[in-house]
Amino acid sequence: MATRTRFDDSDCPVARSVDAIGDWWSLLIVRDAFDGSRRFGEFQRSLGVAKNILTARLRSLVAGGVLASVPASDGSAYREYALTPKGEALFPVVVALRQWGEQHFFSPGEEHSELVDRRHEQPLRPLEVRSADGRTVRPGDTTVHKVPRP
Repeated sequence: MATRTRFDDSDCPVARSVDAIGDWWSLLIVRDAFDGSRRFGEFQRSLGVAKNILTARLRSLVAGGVLASVPASDGSAYREYALTPKGEALFPVVVALRQWGEQHFFSPGEEHSELVDRRHEQPLRPLEVRSADGRTVRPGDTTVHKVPRP
C-alpha cells in the first residue's frame, strides 16, 4: 500500500488544512456535527461508513483539535463528539463547499438539501471573498506572499 503524503510541515496553509481535513469522510463528519450529530451511532447511520473507518476519522479529528470527546449530554456512560472552536471555524469552509455544490452539481429544479438561516428560514447569501477595504476579490486580484519567520 502506498504511504500517504503528509503536509503538516508545509509552508502552504491550504496544504496543511488538507492534511488535517483532507478526506471526504472527515469533512462529512464535520458537516454532520454542524447538523447536530454527536454520537458515534448518529454519524454511522448518517454516513453509512464502516465502523473502523469512522473510528479512525473521529480519533484523527479529536487528535487534531477539531472535535472533542465529551461526556454524553444525557448523563449516560457514552461519549459524544462536540465541535471545538477550531472545528466551528470550519463553518465557512463547509458553507462554501455546499454553495459550490448547489451551483455546479444540481440541475435546475433538482431536489437537494438547502442550508437556511434559522431565524428567518431563508437561504444564505452566497459567500464572497473580500479585501480588507471591503471590495469583492476574484482569483486574479490576489497573489501569494510568503510570511517570513520572525
